[in-house]
Amino acid sequence: MHFSRSLTSLFTAATLIAAATFATAARAGDDTKSAASDVVVKAGFDVLASYTFTPAELDPAAAPGTPPPSGMKQVPAQVMGLNGKNVVVTGYMLPTKIDKGLVTEFLLVSSPMLCCYGQTPQVNEFVVVNMGTHGIKPVMDTPVQFVGKLQIKEMYEDGFLTNIYSLTGEKMAKSGVE
Repeated sequence: MHFSRSLTSLFTAATLIAAATFATAARAGDDTKSAASDVVVKAGFDVLASYTFTPAELDPAAAPGTPPPSGMKQVPAQVMGLNGKNVVVTGYMLPTKIDKGLVTEFLLVSSPMLCCYGQTPQVNEFVVVNMGTHGIKPVMDTPVQFVGKLQIKEMYEDGFLTNIYSLTGEKMAKSGVE
């Protein structure tokens, strides 16, 4: 009898250990899936602005409503590979929309000498960042990092190409450069 009870206890303990091991492995698998979708890729201006982008010429004789010609074939495959990815981009904030003292949209430029202070950036030298309704405090003249989903697509306003990079900003990662 004593031997039978010990065997039953041993079997029960082994079953509990196996169940705990499988549960831990399942959780680890879930964490891996979650971690893979949470991967953030560095998308610096050393890559984003590493090529010359020349906007396609508009056809003045084109009928109204005709889509403008595309210049996206100029974007290198390495850059297009970032499209739709969660990225972190470091640059300088140039606010374009402010609501109740918080910046909801801004340009992230590679250098403070672009835009207001110096030369106009090329279309691939800035990212339009939209923080949605959760704006952030403005940070001027200091490099900042933003995390979000990058979209690479020509955007037009009144028939003119305005940008090719936009970021749905999730958060400001940190100030300063690495």
